[in-house]
Amino acid sequence: MSDHDFYTEPTAADLAAIEAEEPLLAAEFAWAVAEVELLAAINRGRSCELDVRRVRRAEHAVIRETFALVNRLNRSPSPRRVA
Repeated sequence: MSDHDFYTEPTAADLAAIEAEEPLLAAEFAWAVAEVELLAAINRGRSCELDVRRVRRAEHAVIRETFALVNRLNRSPSPRRVA
């Protein structure tokens, strides 16, 4: 493999796949932030039910976005899944 093969630009299909996954990635990031904030609050000794609910809502958002992504991928025909 030459260096040129390794550093090629993403194709339009690659960019479309990244764009399709963006809501899930954002939800996963929000979940990680909520967990870090909860751990920081626990470390300070000032955690509350709101912190726990924030993590739970973020978890549910990740689940929702995962199902939404799977549904979007199943609805749109992919050039890679030609029968």
